[in-house]
Amino acid sequence: MSEAKLTCVGLGEILWDVLPAGPRLGGAPANFAFHAMQLGCDSLVVSSVGKDERGDEALKILADNGVKVLAPRSDKITGYVKATLNERGVPSYEFALDTAYDHIPLTDEILAAARRTNICCFGSLAQRQADGASRKTITAFLDAMPQGSIKVFDINLRRDYFSREVLEAGMKRCTAFKCNDEELPVVLGIFGKDQSLNAQQFYDQVLRAEFGIDTFVYTCGEHGSDVFVKGAHNHEATPKVEVVDTVGAGDSFTATFIVGLAQGCDIKRAHETAVAVAAYVCGQNGAMPKLPDELKARLHA
Repeated sequence: MSEAKLTCVGLGEILWDVLPAGPRLGGAPANFAFHAMQLGCDSLVVSSVGKDERGDEALKILADNGVKVLAPRSDKITGYVKATLNERGVPSYEFALDTAYDHIPLTDEILAAARRTNICCFGSLAQRQADGASRKTITAFLDAMPQGSIKVFDINLRRDYFSREVLEAGMKRCTAFKCNDEELPVVLGIFGKDQSLNAQQFYDQVLRAEFGIDTFVYTCGEHGSDVFVKGAHNHEATPKVEVVDTVGAGDSFTATFIVGLAQGCDIKRAHETAVAVAAYVCGQNGAMPKLPDELKARLHA
């Protein structure tokens, strides 16, 4: 896959982060696709936005930044979340309910996109409504992807917008799993496991043994991050930076690491670059800052 340009899809929510500094376009799938595009992928966001000003502006911003979008317009409102930051720049969220991204329709065009996708990142948030179309659409999209493609389940747990059913369906389909240190004990509890298991034990005993997932991305904020790929492990410390906000940093990390691996990087170089990119994003406003050329070039060094 490293010879041709990779097709990368962020599948799920497009939403607005309403931050103290003003509104910024976000949503983990859109953030992932944006950063994958910066790293050389042919990126597409698959979602839904409302027939409202926020929907118009979201589509314009993504287009202006070179990201293709397949987002049928909905009678529901465009998703948004009010984010407040604590003294360390870490956000807490208040989500609008029953939005366009809860009802992504399964169209022929979306299914056709799935069949040519090399990398897809999806999460649990857009699947929060049992009666929303998005849950079925996301499952169908993943099932239609080509054999050998990369399916990244960044669980992105928010409030009580998740269930064992959604997590299990995603884990059965994904080839790479991502969570953070706050989410790991929640996942362990949902599956009836010992919540004191560490990342290595979770990788060995649950991801690999029960689900056959060979790639695990585990982030611990200021305490560093760990990645596991086909039994290999690498740890990197988190660099000290002046944090403006952490919105989107995890998505940039995941995109950089996964794209790096897909482009042929070894686990350590992909991980080091992901750490550097996330640190840069933490020092910027919003989830989609443009990366310096020096950072983008690291994966190809």
